[in-house]
Amino acid sequence: MSTNDTPTLHGVQNKVLLDADDHNFTIEHTQHISQNFLDRLKVQREDSLGQSESDYMSVAQVPVAVHEQWLREGFDMMTAPANEIVARLKQQQLDAFITTKKQV
Repeated sequence: MSTNDTPTLHGVQNKVLLDADDHNFTIEHTQHISQNFLDRLKVQREDSLGQSESDYMSVAQVPVAVHEQWLREGFDMMTAPANEIVARLKQQQLDAFITTKKQV
């Protein structure tokens, strides 16, 4: 794999945006997710049915920005079962981060 083929997933960027009244502010969290990264997840998802699993199975690759948002909402994917993570991704229309077509 060359450097240009490496999936790109940059870190979270935080910006403080002052509201018009200068007394309130909003913190904006953003993360660049390249099309190359999403394409690789799609290939992994499409190929998943033909792979045998052993002790571990990849079910999703969730960006840091999504994980942090979920933490703020009270959902910790580090302790949640895989089926709950996949269900939450589907519920929020974030299916692109799911890496398997298998039942979890």
